[in-house]
Amino acid sequence: MKVHILDDWFDTLRSLPCFALLADHDVTVWTDHEPDPARLADRVQEAEALVLFRERTAITADLLQRLPNLRLISQRSVYPHVDVPACTQSGVMLCSNMHSGTPSYAAAEHTLALILASYRQIPEQVASIRAGRWQAGVGRTLRGRTLGLYGYGRIAGAVAEYARALGLKVQWWASDEGRARAEATGETVAASREAFFATSDIVSLHVRLKPATRGIVTAGDLAAMAPRSLLVNTSRSGLIAPGALEAEIQRGRIHAAVDVFDTEPLTDTSHPLLTHPNVLPTPHIGYVTEDEFDLQFTDIFEQVNAFAAGHPIHVINPEVAT
Repeated sequence: MKVHILDDWFDTLRSLPCFALLADHDVTVWTDHEPDPARLADRVQEAEALVLFRERTAITADLLQRLPNLRLISQRSVYPHVDVPACTQSGVMLCSNMHSGTPSYAAAEHTLALILASYRQIPEQVASIRAGRWQAGVGRTLRGRTLGLYGYGRIAGAVAEYARALGLKVQWWASDEGRARAEATGETVAASREAFFATSDIVSLHVRLKPATRGIVTAGDLAAMAPRSLLVNTSRSGLIAPGALEAEIQRGRIHAAVDVFDTEPLTDTSHPLLTHPNVLPTPHIGYVTEDEFDLQFTDIFEQVNAFAAGHPIHVINPEVAT
């Protein structure tokens, strides 16, 4: 099959063991991002299969209509960026391994890294010593503080394990079902939503973005956080009400460490989440490790091979005939 891989910005996949799975295919790797559907369609006009890097490219009806040769989209995990009905209408099969029970340890580790870097002022200290100065300030200790995890899922569970090893106390907030599961396993659930935000020194978001969770963290939630508390978001920016985090940060009360943004790639260097001293931003690298890529793309490339062999796996729209 003619397989096109989109948005492999650092041409990483060729160097990983998983790439050997595509040895029998004609593979093209695109190492930049093309947001315009017409120009993107021109690039991948011959593609029979598209391989996606998570949500870096939206698959719309407009794009699909321009790709008559396309038969398969292969990716991993959730797919809010893919118009599934349009795929079905165009006869394009979507395969996505939902990896039930397997957290992204890379994302959990990055969450911990952001917390540590924020509390110990690591970016500021590095910048200071590289500029010929010495210490840039005084950080804070994590042990004994309270980490509030919003969302009772796999990644949050891994973060909780790391946090407890550092001596942090952990409390939870989630959906009704999530809170019930947390309580059933003996976890500490906050008495109320307001208490969760008010009593957590650090709030870390670990909720999937879907229509029901878009904007689930409100301006009122952020206003309830204590002065100097830290909000960490390695999930999706859309979980926070539009403009709410920027407005609260401008008040100077709380700190934030964010790996996700409304617009990605974010290249506006004047954006308040990039310029405010209370914010530690990273460019959506929570899952960006060689190990995580090899794990994810092994699944994705196996889906390509299964489709080519006439036995597709992890099919999201099975009504599409192979």
